[in-house]
Amino acid sequence: MANVTVFNMAGQEVGTMALSDAIFGAEINGAVLHAAVRAYLLNQRQGTQSTLTRTEVSGGGKKPWRQKGTGRARQGSTRSPQWTHGGVALGPKPRSWRTGMNKKTKRIALFSALSAKVAEGKLIVVDDITCESYKTKVMANMLAALKVDTRALIVLPEVNPFTVKSCANLARVETTLVGTLNVYEIMKADKMVITAAAVKKLEEVYA
Repeated sequence: MANVTVFNMAGQEVGTMALSDAIFGAEINGAVLHAAVRAYLLNQRQGTQSTLTRTEVSGGGKKPWRQKGTGRARQGSTRSPQWTHGGVALGPKPRSWRTGMNKKTKRIALFSALSAKVAEGKLIVVDDITCESYKTKVMANMLAALKVDTRALIVLPEVNPFTVKSCANLARVETTLVGTLNVYEIMKADKMVITAAAVKKLEEVYA
Protein backbone atom coordinates (compact mmCIF):
# COMPACT_ATOMS: atom_id res chain seq x y z
CA MET A 1 0.00 0.00 0.00
CA ALA A 2 1.18 3.50 -0.83
CA ASN A 3 1.40 5.94 2.05
CA VAL A 4 0.54 9.61 1.58
CA THR A 5 0.92 12.53 3.93
CA VAL A 6 -2.27 13.91 5.47
CA PHE A 7 -2.46 17.69 5.88
CA ASN A 8 -4.83 19.97 7.74
CA MET A 9 -6.39 23.10 6.29
CA ALA A 10 -3.41 25.14 7.47
CA GLY A 11 -1.07 23.06 5.32
CA GLN A 12 0.55 21.30 8.30
CA GLU A 13 1.34 17.60 8.27
CA VAL A 14 -0.87 15.76 10.74
CA GLY A 15 -0.10 12.15 9.85
CA THR A 16 -0.01 9.59 7.07
CA MET A 17 -2.62 7.44 5.37
CA ALA A 18 -2.31 4.13 3.56
CA LEU A 19 -4.04 4.02 0.19
CA SER A 20 -5.50 0.85 -1.28
CA ASP A 21 -3.39 -0.48 -4.16
CA ALA A 22 -6.54 -1.75 -5.87
CA ILE A 23 -7.82 1.81 -6.28
CA PHE A 24 -4.85 4.15 -6.04
CA GLY A 25 -2.10 1.83 -7.27
CA ALA A 26 -3.77 0.20 -10.26
CA GLU A 27 -2.23 -0.11 -13.72
CA ILE A 28 -2.97 3.02 -15.75
CA ASN A 29 -4.96 2.11 -18.85
CA GLY A 30 -4.71 5.00 -21.30
CA ALA A 31 -7.17 3.56 -23.82
CA VAL A 32 -9.91 3.13 -21.23
CA LEU A 33 -9.24 6.63 -19.85
CA HIS A 34 -9.67 8.06 -23.35
CA ALA A 35 -12.91 6.12 -23.85
CA ALA A 36 -14.30 7.32 -20.51
CA VAL A 37 -13.52 10.99 -21.18
CA ARG A 38 -14.92 10.75 -24.71
CA ALA A 39 -18.13 9.11 -23.44
CA TYR A 40 -18.57 11.80 -20.78
CA LEU A 41 -18.15 14.64 -23.29
CA LEU A 42 -20.49 13.02 -25.80
CA ASN A 43 -23.15 12.59 -23.12
CA GLN A 44 -22.98 16.34 -22.37
CA ARG A 45 -24.04 17.21 -25.92
CA GLN A 46 -27.65 18.28 -26.35
CA GLY A 47 -27.91 17.22 -29.98
CA THR A 48 -30.59 19.86 -30.65
CA GLN A 49 -29.01 21.47 -33.74
CA SER A 50 -31.38 21.49 -36.68
CA THR A 51 -31.53 22.94 -40.20
CA LEU A 52 -34.49 23.31 -42.57
CA THR A 53 -34.72 21.08 -45.63
CA ARG A 54 -36.34 22.30 -48.87
CA THR A 55 -39.68 20.88 -47.75
CA GLU A 56 -39.57 22.86 -44.51
CA VAL A 57 -38.61 26.30 -45.88
CA SER A 58 -41.54 28.65 -46.41
CA GLY A 59 -42.41 29.53 -50.02
CA GLY A 60 -41.18 28.11 -53.30
CA GLY A 61 -44.49 26.69 -54.41
CA LYS A 62 -44.43 28.33 -57.84
CA LYS A 63 -42.13 27.13 -60.59
CA PRO A 64 -39.73 30.06 -61.21
CA TRP A 65 -39.85 29.77 -65.03
CA ARG A 66 -41.09 27.40 -67.65
CA GLN A 67 -39.31 24.11 -68.20
CA LYS A 68 -38.01 24.71 -71.72
CA GLY A 69 -37.04 27.53 -74.04
CA THR A 70 -35.43 30.00 -71.63
CA GLY A 71 -31.83 28.89 -72.11
CA ARG A 72 -31.46 28.49 -68.38
CA ALA A 73 -31.25 25.37 -66.28
CA ARG A 74 -34.58 23.86 -65.35
CA GLN A 75 -35.83 24.78 -61.89
CA GLY A 76 -38.82 23.51 -59.99
CA SER A 77 -38.62 25.62 -56.84
CA THR A 78 -36.80 28.65 -55.44
CA ARG A 79 -36.31 26.74 -52.21
CA SER A 80 -33.91 24.15 -53.63
CA PRO A 81 -30.52 24.01 -51.86
CA GLN A 82 -28.66 25.89 -54.63
CA TRP A 83 -30.91 28.96 -54.22
CA THR A 84 -30.42 31.78 -51.73
CA HIS A 85 -32.98 31.30 -48.96
CA GLY A 86 -33.31 27.68 -50.06
CA GLY A 87 -33.28 24.65 -47.83
CA VAL A 88 -30.13 22.92 -46.58
CA ALA A 89 -29.13 19.64 -48.17
CA LEU A 90 -27.99 16.93 -45.74
CA GLY A 91 -27.83 19.38 -42.82
CA PRO A 92 -27.79 18.40 -39.14
CA LYS A 93 -30.98 17.21 -37.47
CA PRO A 94 -31.72 16.54 -33.79
CA ARG A 95 -30.01 13.37 -32.63
CA SER A 96 -28.77 11.72 -29.48
CA TRP A 97 -25.01 11.58 -28.96
CA ARG A 98 -25.42 9.41 -25.90
CA THR A 99 -23.01 6.54 -25.52
CA GLY A 100 -22.48 4.11 -22.67
CA MET A 101 -19.77 2.14 -20.92
CA ASN A 102 -20.18 -1.03 -18.94
CA LYS A 103 -19.59 -1.04 -15.18
CA LYS A 104 -16.32 -2.92 -15.33
CA THR A 105 -14.80 -0.50 -17.85
CA LYS A 106 -16.00 2.52 -15.85
CA ARG A 107 -14.36 1.12 -12.75
CA ILE A 108 -11.06 0.50 -14.56
CA ALA A 109 -11.14 4.08 -15.89
CA LEU A 110 -11.80 5.53 -12.41
CA PHE A 111 -8.99 3.50 -10.84
CA SER A 112 -6.63 4.50 -13.66
CA ALA A 113 -7.42 8.20 -13.18
CA LEU A 114 -6.94 8.04 -9.40
CA SER A 115 -3.75 6.00 -9.75
CA ALA A 116 -2.38 8.51 -12.26
CA LYS A 117 -2.90 11.35 -9.80
CA VAL A 118 -1.07 9.42 -7.06
CA ALA A 119 1.78 8.43 -9.39
CA GLU A 120 2.24 12.06 -10.46
CA GLY A 121 2.13 13.32 -6.87
CA LYS A 122 -0.97 15.39 -7.58
CA LEU A 123 -3.26 13.85 -4.95
CA ILE A 124 -3.43 15.83 -1.69
CA VAL A 125 -5.23 14.31 1.30
CA VAL A 126 -6.66 16.68 3.92
CA ASP A 127 -7.95 15.46 7.27
CA ASP A 128 -11.11 17.58 6.99
CA ILE A 129 -12.40 20.47 4.88
CA THR A 130 -15.06 22.56 6.60
CA CYS A 131 -16.40 26.10 6.56
CA GLU A 132 -18.73 27.43 9.23
CA SER A 133 -19.92 30.30 7.03
CA TYR A 134 -19.75 31.49 3.45
CA LYS A 135 -16.10 32.59 3.37
CA THR A 136 -14.19 32.37 0.11
CA LYS A 137 -11.07 33.55 1.92
CA VAL A 138 -11.02 30.42 4.11
CA MET A 139 -10.83 28.14 1.07
CA ALA A 140 -8.37 30.42 -0.71
CA ASN A 141 -6.07 30.34 2.32
CA MET A 142 -6.32 26.54 2.49
CA LEU A 143 -5.32 26.14 -1.15
CA ALA A 144 -2.46 28.59 -0.70
CA ALA A 145 -1.25 26.68 2.36
CA LEU A 146 -1.37 23.42 0.39
CA LYS A 147 0.54 25.14 -2.47
CA VAL A 148 -2.29 24.56 -4.93
CA ASP A 149 -2.13 27.37 -7.48
CA THR A 150 -3.42 25.54 -10.55
CA ARG A 151 -6.73 24.00 -11.62
CA ALA A 152 -7.97 22.05 -8.59
CA LEU A 153 -10.71 19.56 -7.81
CA ILE A 154 -11.91 19.37 -4.20
CA VAL A 155 -13.60 16.07 -3.32
CA LEU A 156 -15.95 16.04 -0.32
CA PRO A 157 -17.53 13.03 1.41
CA GLU A 158 -20.95 14.72 1.68
CA VAL A 159 -22.72 17.97 0.80
CA ASN A 160 -21.48 20.98 2.74
CA PRO A 161 -23.20 24.14 1.40
CA PHE A 162 -20.73 26.47 3.13
CA THR A 163 -17.71 24.75 1.60
CA VAL A 164 -19.23 24.47 -1.89
CA LYS A 165 -20.36 28.10 -1.96
CA SER A 166 -17.06 29.30 -0.52
CA CYS A 167 -15.25 27.70 -3.47
CA ALA A 168 -17.68 29.00 -6.09
CA ASN A 169 -15.87 32.31 -6.60
CA LEU A 170 -12.40 30.78 -6.84
CA ALA A 171 -11.06 30.60 -10.38
CA ARG A 172 -10.20 27.12 -11.67
CA VAL A 173 -11.51 25.43 -8.51
CA GLU A 174 -14.32 22.89 -8.64
CA THR A 175 -15.97 20.85 -5.91
CA THR A 176 -17.61 17.45 -6.20
CA LEU A 177 -18.88 14.65 -3.99
CA VAL A 178 -17.16 11.31 -3.75
CA GLY A 179 -20.39 9.63 -4.89
CA THR A 180 -20.51 11.61 -8.15
CA LEU A 181 -16.79 11.58 -8.92
CA ASN A 182 -16.08 10.98 -12.60
CA VAL A 183 -12.99 10.42 -14.72
CA TYR A 184 -13.31 13.64 -16.72
CA GLU A 185 -13.24 15.83 -13.58
CA ILE A 186 -10.18 13.99 -12.25
CA MET A 187 -8.22 14.22 -15.50
CA LYS A 188 -9.20 17.87 -16.05
CA ALA A 189 -7.81 18.97 -12.68
CA ASP A 190 -4.09 19.61 -12.24
CA LYS A 191 -4.33 18.75 -8.55
CA MET A 192 -6.91 16.80 -6.60
CA VAL A 193 -7.63 17.72 -2.97
CA ILE A 194 -9.59 15.00 -1.20
CA THR A 195 -10.60 14.54 2.41
CA ALA A 196 -9.58 11.48 4.41
CA ALA A 197 -13.26 10.60 4.87
CA ALA A 198 -13.78 10.67 1.09
CA VAL A 199 -10.83 8.32 0.60
CA LYS A 200 -12.34 5.87 3.10
CA LYS A 201 -15.69 6.03 1.31
CA LEU A 202 -14.02 5.23 -2.01
CA GLU A 203 -12.27 2.25 -0.48
CA GLU A 204 -15.45 1.02 1.19
CA VAL A 205 -17.33 1.09 -2.10
CA TYR A 206 -14.67 -0.26 -4.47
CA ALA A 207 -11.90 -2.04 -2.57
